[in-house]
Amino acid sequence: MKNILKKAFDIDWILFCATLPLLGAGLVTMNSFTGDSQFFIRQIIWIFISITIFFGLSTIDFRFLRKTWVSVALFLVSCVLLGGLFVVGKVSHGAVSWFNLGLFSFQPADIIKLVIIIVLAKYFSRRHIEIANIRHILVSGFYACVIFFLVLIQPDFGSAVIIFLIWLGMVLVSGISKKHLLGMAFIGLIFFVSLWVFVFRDYQKDRIKSFINPMTDIHGTGYNAYQSSIAVGSGQLWGKGVGYGTQSRLKFLPEYQSDFIFSAFAEEWGFVGVVLLFLMYGIVIWRIILIALHGATNLEMLFGTGMAIFLIVHFFINVGMNMQLLPVTGQTLPFLSYGGSHLVTEFAGLGILMGMRRNARVTHKDSTKDEFIGV
Repeated sequence: MKNILKKAFDIDWILFCATLPLLGAGLVTMNSFTGDSQFFIRQIIWIFISITIFFGLSTIDFRFLRKTWVSVALFLVSCVLLGGLFVVGKVSHGAVSWFNLGLFSFQPADIIKLVIIIVLAKYFSRRHIEIANIRHILVSGFYACVIFFLVLIQPDFGSAVIIFLIWLGMVLVSGISKKHLLGMAFIGLIFFVSLWVFVFRDYQKDRIKSFINPMTDIHGTGYNAYQSSIAVGSGQLWGKGVGYGTQSRLKFLPEYQSDFIFSAFAEEWGFVGVVLLFLMYGIVIWRIILIALHGATNLEMLFGTGMAIFLIVHFFINVGMNMQLLPVTGQTLPFLSYGGSHLVTEFAGLGILMGMRRNARVTHKDSTKDEFIGV
C-alpha cells in the first residue's frame, strides 16, 4: 500500500496543478448560464472519474507498450469499436459517433486518438533512423488512414482531421525529407478535392463556405461562428463578469458549454482572462514536452510528443473556430469543455505519461538501445 501511494504521488505536480484552473474555468463558465446545474454536476462527476484514472494509470509500468502485439491489438480493437458504431451506435447531430450505455454515452473517437498516438509512437520508435524511407511514411499512414476513414464516414470530420494532424505531426517530429513533404502536400490537395466531391455532405460544405465568407449566411450555416466571434469581441479587456455574458445567457451562443465554451469564457473574463487561460495551456504543453525530452526510450519520447500534438491541435481548432478563423467542426477545448469522453482521454493520456516518466533515462541513450529490440 505504501509503495502504491509513493507511486501515486510521484507525478509532475506542476503539470497536474496547471490543469486545475482550466477545469475550474470550465465549471464556472457552464454554471453561469444554466437554469439548472445539470452540466455543472455531471462535469464534476466526470472530473472526479478522470482524475482517478489519471492517478491510477500513473502507478502502472507502461514498458509493455514496447511489445508489438500490444499496439497491434489496440489498433484492431479500435477498428472493431468504430465499426460497431454502425451496428449499435447512437445518432447525435446527424453522426453515428456514440455508444449509448444507459447512464452515459461514450464517444470512441476520443479514446482512439490516444490509441493512434500509442500505435504511431511504437512504430516510429524502431524506425526513426529510417524515416527518410517513404515506405515507413506509407505504412504509418495506412494505420492512421484506416482510423481516419472509419471516423470520417460516421461522419465526424473534426475528429478525422485531428487524427490526420496527429499522424502528420508525429511524422514531422520523427523526421521527413522535404521532397516527401512536398509530395504529401500534393497528395493531400488531391485527397481534399476528392473528399469535397465524393464524401463531404452538404452541411459540411456549407460550414467551409461560411468560413471563407461568413457574412453570406449569418442566419444559417454561419450563425454559430458569427455569434461566437461577437461573444469573444464583446469581452474586451476585463470581460463582462461571471454570469453577465449576454451572448450565452440570452442563448444567442449555441453549445456554450462544449464547442463554444471559449467564447462564453472570453465574454465573461475578457482579454486578461484569456491570457491567463492561454498561460495555463502553455504550462501544460511545456511540462509534457519536458517529460517527453527525458523519455527512457524513443517510445516514451514519441508518446509525449504525440500527447502535446493532440492537445495543441484540439486547442487551436477549438479557439480558431470560436474566433471565426477556422470552420466549425464541433471539437472540444481540452479540460474546459463539457463532456466525459474527452476528459477521460486527456487525463488517461497524462496518466500514461506519468507512468512512463518513472522510467526516465538516467544514462546515455546508447545504454538502453536493447530496449528497442523485441516483439
